[in-house]
Amino acid sequence: IFSRPPSGLNMCMSGSATSCEECLLIHPSCAWCAQEEFGRGRSLTSRCDFSQNLQKRGCDARLIEFPTSSISVLQNMPLSSKGSGSTQYDVVQIMPQKISVSLRPGDQTWFGLQVRQVEDYPVDLYYLMDLSLSMKDDLDTIRNLGTKLALEMGKLTSNFRLGFGSFVDKNMSPFSYTAPKYQENPCNGYKLFPNCVPTFGFRNILSLTDKVDRFNEEVQKQMVSRNRDAPEGGFDAILQAAVCKEEIGWRKEAYHLLVFATDDVPHLALDGRLGGLVQPHDGRCHLDNQNEYSGSTKMDYPSLALLGEKLAENNIFLIFAVTKRLYVIYKNIRSKVELSVWDHPEDIGLSFTATCQDGKPLPGLRKCADLKIGDTVSFNVSVEARSCPPRGADRSFTIKPVGFKDRLEVTVDYRCDCGCSRKAQTNSSICSATGTYNCGTCHCEPGYLGARCECQEGEASSVYLSACREAEGKQICSGRGECSCNQCLCYESEFGKIYGGYCECDDFTCARHKGILCSGHGECHCGECKCHAGYVGDNCNCSTETSACVADDGQMCSGRGGCVCGRCLCTEPGAFGDTCEKCPTCPDACGTKRECIECRLFNSGRLADNQTCQRLCKDEIITVEALDTEDPGSVLCLYKTDTDCVMKFTYSEHASGRSVLTALKEPECGGGPDAPMVLLAVVGSILLVGVVLLAVWKLAITVHDRREFARFQSARSRARYEMASNPLYKQPVSTHFVETDFNAYGKSFNGGVH
Repeated sequence: IFSRPPSGLNMCMSGSATSCEECLLIHPSCAWCAQEEFGRGRSLTSRCDFSQNLQKRGCDARLIEFPTSSISVLQNMPLSSKGSGSTQYDVVQIMPQKISVSLRPGDQTWFGLQVRQVEDYPVDLYYLMDLSLSMKDDLDTIRNLGTKLALEMGKLTSNFRLGFGSFVDKNMSPFSYTAPKYQENPCNGYKLFPNCVPTFGFRNILSLTDKVDRFNEEVQKQMVSRNRDAPEGGFDAILQAAVCKEEIGWRKEAYHLLVFATDDVPHLALDGRLGGLVQPHDGRCHLDNQNEYSGSTKMDYPSLALLGEKLAENNIFLIFAVTKRLYVIYKNIRSKVELSVWDHPEDIGLSFTATCQDGKPLPGLRKCADLKIGDTVSFNVSVEARSCPPRGADRSFTIKPVGFKDRLEVTVDYRCDCGCSRKAQTNSSICSATGTYNCGTCHCEPGYLGARCECQEGEASSVYLSACREAEGKQICSGRGECSCNQCLCYESEFGKIYGGYCECDDFTCARHKGILCSGHGECHCGECKCHAGYVGDNCNCSTETSACVADDGQMCSGRGGCVCGRCLCTEPGAFGDTCEKCPTCPDACGTKRECIECRLFNSGRLADNQTCQRLCKDEIITVEALDTEDPGSVLCLYKTDTDCVMKFTYSEHASGRSVLTALKEPECGGGPDAPMVLLAVVGSILLVGVVLLAVWKLAITVHDRREFARFQSARSRARYEMASNPLYKQPVSTHFVETDFNAYGKSFNGGVH
């Protein structure tokens, strides 16, 4: 129940409720002041507010309408401790049994209930068995099942009754064999099992009884039957076993168990249309004088929804089982308590919290498991009305543990009306005899205006209304007040003050920054922020102070940006930090950090003064033997020292925002050059180049001469061939002289020839 206003928004006043009933519907924490003289003055004081606020503003607590939700217990019999004996017909397993709830819309209230699984509670168990041909081996198994069940159930309860029924399927095509030769014996001609009984839908063989021997006797008499298709008519049988309460013998005060034994799937609703059955199942009992289901060939199979409804309505636990030690199933079911809600009104919200044996509340749960017989569990039920129904329309619903006959009946009435409305006065003198006085306000008759109906519509009314408009076409009193004859009465607002001759001004509709009016650095005057000294802007969020933008080196934003509204706006790509002091990728980053390396590691450089170095160089410096230059998140910096050595370091920014410099312990320095070695290297290089050039020249000349000689030889060979084959060419004749006696010839030659 809301006894105090919630923090934050005052939704009661913002709703502008004009009546007590409207006020109550805004929020369950809203109250209405019905005091006549409340709020007299230039502004309209809201009668709808938190109760505490109304009292502070002078409303008498006796005249405040603030209905709340409540619970009244109508019947609360104590839980029973045992289910047998003389009290077995008055066993109580849920407490309380009847309550009345008064609900104000939107207001939550709760009530508690307890459930106990009473020891030695009476139990009715009806065994429903499939007697189709495929179950013939199981029939032999349950011949003495009754005795076993009675012995085992006797360990849990002394008040146990047992019944037996069977089913096959609808005795019609295409579900069963309908030829004449199968009428008396559907197994006719079936070599594996030649004799069986005619097909039937459902048969109540033994109503519930405490005579276990009767169960065994009836089971001994049973014979299987035979149907055509695989699915069985089990749902027909379940429904009849559930709704035929008198024929089956279900006791109202007992725990109802229906054990359903089969080896195949059941037929569902609409399957009956295969056999021409178009009439849906009516959900009623149809057992004839022979305790057989007479509607088997007249109605369709029941639907799952109908089956679930009838089982729940008759508090029957359905157990799908095979014929094997069924008593443990009952024992497991009895170890769980689960609540169900019946006839739940749509406009009422329910939520549950279970407190089981460990004593820990479990919100959202409505069941407890792993219980022993006699254990008691508790539930808290939160209930809330979401709206108001038509006047005089009460609601009710029921909460019951699943499978129990016990229940909690809850009736609901709604607190939607104000008590002061019952004292309304028509034609009240307070309202100038032309209106109804109700809960402190006047509701004027048609044709009359004003807080007390003191003004009349017509020619005069137009004058009154025009005086309440700022301009023609504008809303009366800017839509934020009422025109009382010729002046505006402004509404009160939870946000602040509404004022002005036409209610046109307020102190809460100015611009905001991060939800704060005028950023908290100004005052709101008629929709406009008036900033305090040192702040500018529409919402006063821009500071004119620049001291926060000055970096440690004295520069404004480290020379990498500008100061905007008291904060640095970095313009250099890659620069960040409160004063743009961090920028690994800036061109001057290595130069700036070099000075810190020099002063911190070697006490040299421009910042060698200790105080200056410590003030400007706050980065972490790590020295290493070998520098890792492969880190993609760091920038490699190098510079030449005064001794012509090279100093290397890397600059990176950690995720924490701290700058880290990783530097070599010592600069890298190399030795001077060896002059003789340099001279020998130069001379040797020149000689080597000359020899190589000569060798190349000689090779080129040799290749050229060989090519020319080869060309000459080729030309000679071609000329010889041509002379030998030319017919016009005659080989010249050579004459050879033989020298014999030169003196003898000489004489002749000399004497005769000149």
